[in-house]
Amino acid sequence: MRWCDVEALLEFMPLFLFLTVCAVLMLGYPVALALAGTALIFAGLGHLLVQMGVPVPFEARMMGAMPNRLYGIMTNQTLLAVPLFVLMGVLLEKSRVAETLLDAMALLFGNLRGGLGISVILVGMLLAASTGIVGATVVTMGLLSLPTMLKRGYSPALATGSICATGTLGQIIPPSIALVLLGDVLSNAYQRAQLAMGVWSPKTVSVGDLFVGALIPGLLLVVVYILYLLAVAWWKPESAPPADRDALKQELGHTGSLWPLLVKGLIPPVLLIVAVLGSILGGFATPTEASAVGAMGAFLLALANRRLDLPMLREVVQTTAKVTSMVFLILIGAALFSLVFRAYGGEELVTELFAALPGGVVGATLVVMLVIFLLGFILDFIEITFVVVPIVGPVLLMMGLDPIWLGIMIAVNLQTSFLTPPFGFALFYLRGVTPDSVPTSAIYRGVIPFILLQLGMLVALALFPGLATWLPSVL
Repeated sequence: MRWCDVEALLEFMPLFLFLTVCAVLMLGYPVALALAGTALIFAGLGHLLVQMGVPVPFEARMMGAMPNRLYGIMTNQTLLAVPLFVLMGVLLEKSRVAETLLDAMALLFGNLRGGLGISVILVGMLLAASTGIVGATVVTMGLLSLPTMLKRGYSPALATGSICATGTLGQIIPPSIALVLLGDVLSNAYQRAQLAMGVWSPKTVSVGDLFVGALIPGLLLVVVYILYLLAVAWWKPESAPPADRDALKQELGHTGSLWPLLVKGLIPPVLLIVAVLGSILGGFATPTEASAVGAMGAFLLALANRRLDLPMLREVVQTTAKVTSMVFLILIGAALFSLVFRAYGGEELVTELFAALPGGVVGATLVVMLVIFLLGFILDFIEITFVVVPIVGPVLLMMGLDPIWLGIMIAVNLQTSFLTPPFGFALFYLRGVTPDSVPTSAIYRGVIPFILLQLGMLVALALFPGLATWLPSVL
């Protein structure tokens, strides 16, 4: 190979870095170690090649910014919302708020065609708005509602697909941990884009902006899910038959009036949602402050339900610490990866590649969304958020895209990564609590219509950006 060919090949080192990280993640290595380890190997390789006189486009001096990056991560006030929202979600899961709510909704809608499915979606929406944790919602709904749905004659594919799709609403309906992480990454990308364009007083996009922007698309997804269930129940009545309310009451162990049960199950989570989201939408609190309100509310709710004791509290705190440590370790690895990527001239390479694409900003956005969707088959949302978004975000924002619209588009796209086989996390969560009589193929078949519905929401957002940007502009 000629020297000029080697030099041309070395210009694509950022691309090789990205592909190597994806390959290492697919092998099953921990995300944080995969990001940091691969970045350090490529940084060492770049430094070695520079010392040897090889014309590799690597600026080693940029690695000196790593201590400041670490300090910025550990002192980031926005990221303080992560442990508090996790604490709130785990407390609500352990306090069994979902059980009472699901029983009430099942009794209210169960005598309709598709009624049990509708109750699952509505309860999942409330859990998403109060916990924001996909795994907790899917497992809880799978344990509580799946046996009843199967016993009442529901198609295994429709029942499992509904539960999986409902669980992923925690990705898009605020407060969502995914939106907190995406908002922080997108905020940095937006500031870098403006500075690159010579705007020395850059505007900001906050996590609260993404929360508000995600509200309408999230609620529309709920409506679309319900309409799909009603259509299936009308087209194939045997797939979603109505349940006898009296038999359902006896099975669930609630022989009294329905309304006290409904009030008991509905009021506590609704009050918590109003306290958290209402304080953000009303401008009374930042997402970080609202997360503290939510954590305290969940604590009081668990105490009122007499579910809170020392062993449970220890388990809740340990789970919160594990999840928070994982997130911050990934953030550190992602910061190192981003620095090495930029040291190799990755931003310039991505800008040139996007500029060469046909269709301008539309073509670039379409390619990014397609890449994120395809990566969702093999990577989870945290990996995609910290690997892909810092690379493509600044370039797309420099092309004039609205940061809130771009954030919601990415969030809805990432939501599908929980459903796409073979590595969709919602599928794994549900498979772990599904009876052996339900084959894995039924779960895969069940989620396909919901994946198509989510892709339809992406198209709707692309055609009508106001779905994501109107409410933030009003508030």
